[in-house]
Amino acid sequence: MMDSTKITVHVKPGSSRGPLVEQADDHLIVYVKEKAIDGKANQGVIKALSEFLGVPPSRLIVVGGAAARIKRIEIRD
Repeated sequence: MMDSTKITVHVKPGSSRGPLVEQADDHLIVYVKEKAIDGKANQGVIKALSEFLGVPPSRLIVVGGAAARIKRIEIRD
């Protein structure tokens, strides 16, 4: 069985500040340049988080809120 960690992220799509990840109290705020069209913002979130967390993008999966600005991301071991 795989171990995993879940984190909550608030996404700011279409941001001129992106790609940027900031730590908030109980979640991360992820600014991405990509707009929320055809999953492009989700791809930007995965890329930004993988760099911020130092893990390969293949270990990050959106498990909740794929079409929302508040997402649950699973980090698989």
